Amino acid sequence: MSQNFIDQAKEMRDSDGFDIDAFNQWLQTQISGLTGTPTVKQFSGGASNLTYQLSYPAQANGQAVDYIMRRPPAGHKAASAHDMKREHNVMKALKPVFPYVPNMIAICADENVIGGDFYVMERLVGIIPRSNMPKGMTLTRRQARDLCVSAFDKMIDLHKVDYQAAGLAHLGKGEGYVKRQVEGWSSRYEKSKTWNVPAFKKVIKWLKENQPSDIATCIIHNDFRLDNLVLNPDNPEQIIGVLDWEMCTLGDPMMDLGGALAYWVEEKDDFLMKAVRRQPSHLPGMLTRNQIVEYYCEKMGFDKSLWPFYEVFGLFRLAVIAQQIYYRYHHKQTDNPAFKNFWIIVNYLNLRCRRIIKKSTLPKN
Repeated sequence: MSQNFIDQAKEMRDSDGFDIDAFNQWLQTQISGLTGTPTVKQFSGGASNLTYQLSYPAQANGQAVDYIMRRPPAGHKAASAHDMKREHNVMKALKPVFPYVPNMIAICADENVIGGDFYVMERLVGIIPRSNMPKGMTLTRRQARDLCVSAFDKMIDLHKVDYQAAGLAHLGKGEGYVKRQVEGWSSRYEKSKTWNVPAFKKVIKWLKENQPSDIATCIIHNDFRLDNLVLNPDNPEQIIGVLDWEMCTLGDPMMDLGGALAYWVEEKDDFLMKAVRRQPSHLPGMLTRNQIVEYYCEKMGFDKSLWPFYEVFGLFRLAVIAQQIYYRYHHKQTDNPAFKNFWIIVNYLNLRCRRIIKKSTLPKN
């Protein structure tokens, strides 16, 4: 496979710069024998924590080496979604039981180094399938299907990890994950609503009336998409890494699947659904949402009859995320033109939720 398909960092944005000399001095105290000054570039993907590539010149063994650094956006402290220590510790604990996590190198809690917490990990060299596969790269129907199956096999592997044996029991709050999520996302929507989007009253009411007890408790990724995977550049159906663990927690595994499939745009979906596509799930050969649910539930031994709840919740959660972003644009907290029409997507997701509810035969609890 051509090296041109490997995911590449770009020039670092001025607004996201940091003291490279101070960082380098610190890292050389953490990695024995590390020499030289790194070339720093930045990955453009992701909308939360910032990700940098640090390329060091040839070391004593004659090999150049790359590392990845993650830190919060400027102005944010290490808390909640930007908790570097939590993200680092989750991946470090997961690595022995889920090998697709990058190796952790070091973490820094000293704000005097670059102004905030950060951590350093190995760079996984491979293909990241963003909205489309890399330019010039074409997957056959079989390759697309194999990639899709491999992706959800990794989700299944994650959901089967013994989180207690891995030392991750502290990640969750116990039973009641579904209830907490319904209440939490409903509250977030109410706080971010603008005049041009629906109230989602029917959807929220239906979710509250039809929420099941947690089907199980396991480690969930909470942002599982193809563009958070790293593919083997010589065999693009093979996944070598899973990235972006900042929202990882303990919860209901079907909620993880619902969240993932809210982003899953099929080849035959309508124009508005295709407008929110962030991954190449539309390629001929990819499984449909229904086929993925069938496959997942069979592998996990779950009853798929409750799927309409998880599907509606996933779409509602996506609507809240879109509305929170649009709220910032609406109130002139950002002028990014990409967010201008997010209110249309929110309206569309409400219609999709209501269509599923109308067809649902879920019994009232």
